[in-house]
Amino acid sequence: MMKMLSSTGLIAALSFGALGALPTSVSAQDLELRLGPDGVRPVIRDRDREYRRGCSPGEARAAARDEGFRRPEVVRVTDRSVTVEGMTRNGPDRIRFANRPGCPEI
Repeated sequence: MMKMLSSTGLIAALSFGALGALPTSVSAQDLELRLGPDGVRPVIRDRDREYRRGCSPGEARAAARDEGFRRPEVVRVTDRSVTVEGMTRNGPDRIRFANRPGCPEI
């Protein structure tokens, strides 16, 4: 009986030891400690970035440039969308983005 308990304990210890090699994270307020093969690393998070709401005008202009607009200008911002005007190969054009993080195109 004692031998079975000690072998079970050994298996449990080896299992938890193997799990310790996997990267894990523990967080408390704005400080996050990451445990991994390279040891313990503190990471300080910026709460303002995490809870950012919507698509900023700068992000909308950058997204419009990625879509081929030259000299993009934000002309309208509502709770639901951000409208950008600029020049394309076909002349003046307009594009709308959802006012959500990541600025998805509507």
